[in-house]
Amino acid sequence: MPPLLLRPHALNPGDLIVIAALSGPLHAQYEPDLQQAEAVLQRMGFRVRRSGLLQVGQRHRWSAARPEQIADEFNGLLRDPEVRAIMAHDGGQTALGYLDLIDVEAIRRDPKPILGYSDISLLHLVLYQRTGLVGFHADLATPGLGGAWQRVTAQRRAELEQLYVDLLTGSSPKLPAGEGWECWREGQAEGRLIGGVINRIVLNQAMPSALPLEWFDGALLFWEEMGGHASYVWSYLQVLRHAGILDRIAGMVVGVPRDIAGLEGQEEGPSLREIVLDVLGERDIPVLGNVEFGHAGPNLPMPVGIRASLDSRRRTLTLLEAASQPQRA
Repeated sequence: MPPLLLRPHALNPGDLIVIAALSGPLHAQYEPDLQQAEAVLQRMGFRVRRSGLLQVGQRHRWSAARPEQIADEFNGLLRDPEVRAIMAHDGGQTALGYLDLIDVEAIRRDPKPILGYSDISLLHLVLYQRTGLVGFHADLATPGLGGAWQRVTAQRRAELEQLYVDLLTGSSPKLPAGEGWECWREGQAEGRLIGGVINRIVLNQAMPSALPLEWFDGALLFWEEMGGHASYVWSYLQVLRHAGILDRIAGMVVGVPRDIAGLEGQEEGPSLREIVLDVLGERDIPVLGNVEFGHAGPNLPMPVGIRASLDSRRRTLTLLEAASQPQRA
Protein backbone atom coordinates (compact mmCIF):
# COMPACT_ATOMS: atom_id res chain seq x y z
CA MET A 1 0.00 0.00 0.00
CA PRO A 2 1.24 3.55 -0.76
CA PRO A 3 1.87 5.79 2.26
CA LEU A 4 -0.78 7.92 3.89
CA LEU A 5 -0.26 11.27 2.18
CA LEU A 6 1.03 14.17 4.21
CA ARG A 7 -0.16 17.24 2.34
CA PRO A 8 1.67 20.46 3.17
CA HIS A 9 -0.35 23.33 4.58
CA ALA A 10 -1.70 25.73 1.98
CA LEU A 11 -0.44 29.30 1.94
CA ASN A 12 -2.42 32.47 2.53
CA PRO A 13 -1.67 35.82 0.90
CA GLY A 14 1.21 37.50 2.70
CA ASP A 15 2.74 34.24 3.94
CA LEU A 16 6.52 33.92 3.95
CA ILE A 17 8.37 31.88 1.33
CA VAL A 18 12.09 31.38 1.96
CA ILE A 19 14.38 30.82 -1.01
CA ALA A 20 17.06 28.47 0.30
CA ALA A 21 20.44 27.15 -0.80
CA LEU A 22 19.52 23.46 -0.61
CA SER A 23 22.23 22.35 -3.04
CA GLY A 24 24.37 24.49 -5.35
CA PRO A 25 25.86 27.95 -4.64
CA LEU A 26 24.77 31.34 -5.96
CA HIS A 27 27.18 32.57 -8.62
CA ALA A 28 27.55 36.33 -9.07
CA GLN A 29 26.21 36.34 -12.64
CA TYR A 30 22.89 34.88 -11.45
CA GLU A 31 22.19 37.44 -8.71
CA PRO A 32 19.91 39.43 -11.11
CA ASP A 33 17.96 36.23 -11.86
CA LEU A 34 17.45 35.61 -8.15
CA GLN A 35 16.19 39.16 -7.73
CA GLN A 36 13.72 38.52 -10.58
CA ALA A 37 12.53 35.39 -8.80
CA GLU A 38 11.92 37.35 -5.61
CA ALA A 39 9.87 39.87 -7.58
CA VAL A 40 7.77 37.09 -9.13
CA LEU A 41 6.91 35.60 -5.73
CA GLN A 42 6.05 39.04 -4.37
CA ARG A 43 3.80 39.65 -7.35
CA MET A 44 2.03 36.40 -6.46
CA GLY A 45 1.18 37.96 -3.10
CA PHE A 46 3.78 36.37 -0.82
CA ARG A 47 6.56 37.73 1.35
CA VAL A 48 10.02 36.54 0.37
CA ARG A 49 13.26 36.05 2.26
CA ARG A 50 16.60 34.50 1.40
CA SER A 51 18.18 31.91 3.65
CA GLY A 52 21.46 32.82 5.32
CA LEU A 53 23.56 30.51 3.15
CA LEU A 54 22.20 32.03 -0.05
CA GLN A 55 24.87 34.64 -0.65
CA VAL A 56 27.02 35.40 -3.67
CA GLY A 57 30.40 33.78 -3.14
CA GLN A 58 29.21 31.53 -0.30
CA ARG A 59 30.27 28.02 -1.28
CA HIS A 60 32.00 24.77 -0.37
CA ARG A 61 33.38 23.03 -3.45
CA TRP A 62 30.37 22.52 -5.75
CA SER A 63 27.87 23.22 -2.97
CA ALA A 64 26.49 26.26 -1.21
CA ALA A 65 28.03 24.96 2.04
CA ARG A 66 29.00 21.74 3.74
CA PRO A 67 26.12 19.24 3.82
CA GLU A 68 25.89 19.54 7.60
CA GLN A 69 25.48 23.32 7.34
CA ILE A 70 22.78 22.99 4.70
CA ALA A 71 20.95 20.45 6.84
CA ASP A 72 21.12 22.74 9.89
CA GLU A 73 19.67 25.65 7.96
CA PHE A 74 17.03 23.48 6.27
CA ASN A 75 15.95 22.06 9.62
CA GLY A 76 15.72 25.56 11.05
CA LEU A 77 13.37 26.54 8.24
CA LEU A 78 11.28 23.41 8.77
CA ARG A 79 10.92 24.28 12.49
CA ASP A 80 10.25 28.01 12.04
CA PRO A 81 6.46 28.61 12.22
CA GLU A 82 6.78 31.88 10.28
CA VAL A 83 8.19 30.07 7.24
CA ARG A 84 5.28 28.69 5.23
CA ALA A 85 7.10 27.38 2.14
CA ILE A 86 10.66 26.63 1.06
CA MET A 87 11.81 27.07 -2.53
CA ALA A 88 15.21 25.84 -3.64
CA HIS A 89 17.37 28.47 -5.31
CA ASP A 90 18.99 25.92 -7.67
CA GLY A 91 19.84 22.26 -8.08
CA GLY A 92 23.28 20.75 -7.89
CA GLN A 93 25.00 17.72 -6.35
CA THR A 94 24.56 18.06 -2.59
CA ALA A 95 21.33 16.47 -1.34
CA LEU A 96 22.91 13.03 -1.05
CA GLY A 97 25.17 14.43 1.69
CA TYR A 98 22.42 15.37 4.16
CA LEU A 99 19.42 13.13 3.51
CA ASP A 100 20.03 11.39 6.83
CA LEU A 101 20.22 14.68 8.76
CA ILE A 102 16.74 16.04 7.98
CA ASP A 103 14.36 16.60 10.91
CA VAL A 104 11.45 14.50 9.67
CA GLU A 105 9.52 15.05 12.90
CA ALA A 106 9.47 18.78 12.13
CA ILE A 107 7.96 17.93 8.76
CA ARG A 108 5.29 15.77 10.38
CA ARG A 109 4.43 18.52 12.88
CA ASP A 110 4.21 21.30 10.33
CA PRO A 111 4.34 20.09 6.71
CA LYS A 112 5.32 22.88 4.32
CA PRO A 113 5.52 23.04 0.54
CA ILE A 114 9.05 22.33 -0.65
CA LEU A 115 9.59 23.39 -4.25
CA GLY A 116 12.31 22.45 -6.71
CA TYR A 117 13.53 19.93 -9.24
CA SER A 118 16.89 18.49 -10.37
CA ASP A 119 18.81 17.52 -7.20
CA ILE A 120 15.77 18.57 -5.17
CA SER A 121 13.74 15.76 -6.76
CA LEU A 122 15.78 13.41 -4.56
CA LEU A 123 14.53 15.30 -1.49
CA HIS A 124 10.95 14.85 -2.68
CA LEU A 125 11.34 11.09 -3.06
CA VAL A 126 13.11 10.61 0.27
CA LEU A 127 10.62 12.71 2.24
CA TYR A 128 7.70 11.00 0.48
CA GLN A 129 9.13 7.64 1.57
CA ARG A 130 9.85 8.74 5.15
CA THR A 131 6.79 10.89 5.91
CA GLY A 132 4.36 10.72 2.98
CA LEU A 133 5.04 14.40 2.26
CA VAL A 134 3.75 15.68 -1.06
CA GLY A 135 6.78 17.36 -2.62
CA PHE A 136 6.31 19.97 -5.32
CA HIS A 137 8.47 18.97 -8.30
CA ALA A 138 8.28 22.52 -9.60
CA ASP A 139 10.48 25.36 -10.75
CA LEU A 140 13.61 26.45 -8.93
CA ALA A 141 13.91 30.13 -8.05
CA THR A 142 16.99 31.31 -9.91
CA PRO A 143 17.04 29.32 -13.19
CA GLY A 144 13.25 29.01 -13.17
CA LEU A 145 11.25 32.00 -11.94
CA GLY A 146 14.18 34.33 -12.52
CA GLY A 147 15.43 32.69 -15.71
CA ALA A 148 13.18 30.56 -17.90
CA TRP A 149 10.04 32.46 -16.85
CA GLN A 150 11.57 35.70 -18.09
CA ARG A 151 12.05 34.30 -21.60
CA VAL A 152 8.38 33.55 -22.28
CA THR A 153 5.57 35.91 -23.24
CA ALA A 154 3.92 38.07 -20.61
CA GLN A 155 0.71 36.08 -21.09
CA ARG A 156 2.48 32.77 -20.47
CA ARG A 157 4.22 34.22 -17.41
CA ALA A 158 0.87 35.34 -16.00
CA GLU A 159 -0.53 31.84 -16.58
CA LEU A 160 2.39 30.30 -14.73
CA GLU A 161 2.04 32.70 -11.82
CA GLN A 162 -1.65 31.84 -11.43
CA LEU A 163 -0.89 28.14 -11.73
CA TYR A 164 1.63 28.32 -8.89
CA VAL A 165 -0.65 30.49 -6.74
CA ASP A 166 -3.41 27.89 -7.15
CA LEU A 167 -1.00 25.09 -6.28
CA LEU A 168 0.29 26.81 -3.14
CA THR A 169 -3.06 28.07 -1.85
CA GLY A 170 -4.88 24.74 -1.99
CA SER A 171 -6.70 24.78 -5.29
CA SER A 172 -6.47 21.85 -7.69
CA PRO A 173 -4.88 23.54 -10.71
CA LYS A 174 -5.34 22.37 -14.27
CA LEU A 175 -2.12 21.60 -16.08
CA PRO A 176 -2.42 23.37 -19.45
CA ALA A 177 -1.53 21.05 -22.32
CA GLY A 178 1.39 22.24 -24.39
CA GLU A 179 1.50 22.30 -28.15
CA GLY A 180 4.58 20.07 -28.07
CA TRP A 181 3.03 17.24 -26.01
CA GLU A 182 3.27 13.96 -27.89
CA CYS A 183 1.40 10.68 -27.64
CA TRP A 184 4.06 7.97 -27.64
CA ARG A 185 1.69 5.14 -26.73
CA GLU A 186 -2.09 5.49 -26.56
CA GLY A 187 -4.11 4.83 -23.46
CA GLN A 188 -5.74 6.16 -20.31
CA ALA A 189 -4.73 5.72 -16.68
CA GLU A 190 -5.21 7.17 -13.22
CA GLY A 191 -2.67 6.94 -10.44
CA ARG A 192 -0.34 8.71 -8.05
CA LEU A 193 2.41 10.81 -9.58
CA ILE A 194 5.87 9.51 -8.68
CA GLY A 195 9.04 10.75 -10.29
CA GLY A 196 11.75 13.32 -10.80
CA VAL A 197 15.07 13.39 -12.61
CA ILE A 198 15.55 9.81 -13.78
CA ASN A 199 19.10 9.51 -12.46
CA ARG A 200 17.88 10.58 -9.00
CA ILE A 201 15.05 8.04 -9.12
CA VAL A 202 17.59 5.31 -9.83
CA LEU A 203 19.94 6.54 -7.09
CA ASN A 204 17.14 6.65 -4.54
CA GLN A 205 16.13 3.07 -5.31
CA ALA A 206 19.66 1.99 -4.32
CA MET A 207 19.40 3.52 -0.83
CA PRO A 208 17.48 2.82 2.38
CA SER A 209 15.03 5.52 1.23
CA ALA A 210 14.01 3.40 -1.78
CA LEU A 211 10.28 3.41 -2.38
CA PRO A 212 8.81 -0.07 -1.82
CA LEU A 213 7.99 -1.68 -5.15
CA GLU A 214 4.30 -1.93 -4.28
CA TRP A 215 4.15 1.89 -4.07
CA PHE A 216 4.61 1.89 -7.84
CA ASP A 217 1.50 -0.26 -8.37
CA GLY A 218 -0.81 1.77 -10.61
CA ALA A 219 1.41 4.87 -10.39
CA LEU A 220 2.07 7.42 -13.12
CA LEU A 221 5.84 7.58 -13.43
CA PHE A 222 7.09 11.00 -14.55
CA TRP A 223 10.73 11.65 -15.34
CA GLU A 224 13.12 13.92 -17.21
CA GLU A 225 16.84 14.16 -17.74
CA MET A 226 19.53 16.71 -18.50
CA GLY A 227 23.02 16.15 -19.83
CA GLY A 228 24.89 12.93 -20.35
CA HIS A 229 24.20 10.65 -23.27
CA ALA A 230 21.18 8.92 -24.76
CA SER A 231 22.71 5.60 -23.74
CA TYR A 232 22.57 6.71 -20.09
CA VAL A 233 18.82 7.25 -20.33
CA TRP A 234 18.44 3.82 -21.89
CA SER A 235 20.50 2.36 -19.04
CA TYR A 236 18.44 4.10 -16.33
CA LEU A 237 15.24 2.78 -17.88
CA GLN A 238 16.76 -0.69 -17.97
CA VAL A 239 17.49 -0.40 -14.24
CA LEU A 240 13.83 0.43 -13.64
CA ARG A 241 12.87 -2.56 -15.79
CA HIS A 242 15.15 -4.94 -13.87
CA ALA A 243 13.80 -3.57 -10.59
CA GLY A 244 10.27 -4.48 -11.68
CA ILE A 245 9.03 -0.89 -11.59
CA LEU A 246 8.02 -0.78 -15.26
CA ASP A 247 5.83 -3.85 -14.70
CA ARG A 248 3.88 -2.08 -11.96
CA ILE A 249 3.21 1.45 -13.24
CA ALA A 250 -0.02 2.38 -15.03
CA GLY A 251 1.42 5.13 -17.23
CA MET A 252 4.46 7.25 -17.98
CA VAL A 253 4.99 10.98 -18.52
CA VAL A 254 8.32 12.07 -20.03
CA GLY A 255 9.68 15.60 -19.76
CA VAL A 256 11.39 17.63 -22.45
CA PRO A 257 15.02 16.45 -22.71
CA ARG A 258 17.83 18.96 -22.42
CA ASP A 259 21.44 18.73 -23.57
CA ILE A 260 21.41 14.94 -24.01
CA ALA A 261 24.02 13.86 -26.53
CA GLY A 262 23.35 11.04 -28.95
CA LEU A 263 19.68 11.74 -29.56
CA GLU A 264 18.10 12.10 -32.96
CA GLY A 265 18.89 15.49 -34.50
CA GLN A 266 22.29 15.78 -32.80
CA GLU A 267 23.88 12.58 -34.02
CA GLU A 268 22.69 9.52 -35.90
CA GLY A 269 20.98 8.27 -32.81
CA PRO A 270 17.48 7.28 -31.70
CA SER A 271 14.79 9.65 -30.57
CA LEU A 272 13.84 9.70 -26.90
CA ARG A 273 10.53 8.15 -27.91
CA GLU A 274 12.32 5.24 -29.54
CA ILE A 275 14.43 4.66 -26.43
CA VAL A 276 11.38 4.64 -24.16
CA LEU A 277 9.33 2.30 -26.33
CA ASP A 278 12.32 0.01 -26.85
CA VAL A 279 12.69 -0.55 -23.11
CA LEU A 280 8.95 -0.74 -22.44
CA GLY A 281 8.59 -3.46 -25.03
CA GLU A 282 5.11 -4.98 -25.01
CA ARG A 283 3.99 -3.25 -21.83
CA ASP A 284 0.70 -1.68 -22.89
CA ILE A 285 0.63 1.53 -20.87
CA PRO A 286 -0.04 5.12 -22.00
CA VAL A 287 3.04 7.26 -22.54
CA LEU A 288 2.88 11.04 -22.89
CA GLY A 289 6.10 12.68 -24.04
CA ASN A 290 7.69 16.10 -24.35
CA VAL A 291 5.83 17.56 -21.36
CA GLU A 292 7.15 20.83 -19.89
CA PHE A 293 8.70 19.90 -16.57
CA GLY A 294 12.32 19.71 -15.56
CA HIS A 295 15.45 21.32 -16.91
CA ALA A 296 13.95 22.53 -20.18
CA GLY A 297 11.71 24.93 -18.20
CA PRO A 298 9.47 26.73 -17.43
CA ASN A 299 8.05 23.95 -15.29
CA LEU A 300 4.54 22.69 -14.89
CA PRO A 301 4.33 21.55 -11.25
CA MET A 302 4.17 17.80 -10.64
CA PRO A 303 3.19 17.13 -7.00
CA VAL A 304 4.64 13.80 -5.87
CA GLY A 305 2.00 11.44 -4.47
CA ILE A 306 -1.04 13.27 -5.84
CA ARG A 307 -3.48 11.33 -8.00
CA ALA A 308 -3.69 12.38 -11.63
CA SER A 309 -5.47 11.28 -14.78
CA LEU A 310 -3.53 10.65 -17.99
CA ASP A 311 -5.02 10.40 -21.47
CA SER A 312 -2.13 10.19 -23.88
CA ARG A 313 -4.24 10.11 -27.04
CA ARG A 314 -5.94 13.37 -26.10
CA ARG A 315 -2.65 14.62 -24.64
CA THR A 316 -4.04 15.59 -21.25
CA LEU A 317 -2.73 15.29 -17.70
CA THR A 318 -5.12 16.34 -14.95
CA LEU A 319 -4.54 16.59 -11.20
CA LEU A 320 -7.48 14.91 -9.44
CA GLU A 321 -6.96 16.35 -5.96
CA ALA A 322 -5.43 19.30 -4.19
CA ALA A 323 -1.76 19.05 -3.31
CA SER A 324 -2.06 21.01 -0.05
CA GLN A 325 -4.41 21.22 2.93
CA PRO A 326 -5.85 24.21 4.81
CA GLN A 327 -3.59 25.73 7.44
CA ARG A 328 -4.25 24.91 11.05
CA ALA A 329 -5.77 27.69 13.13
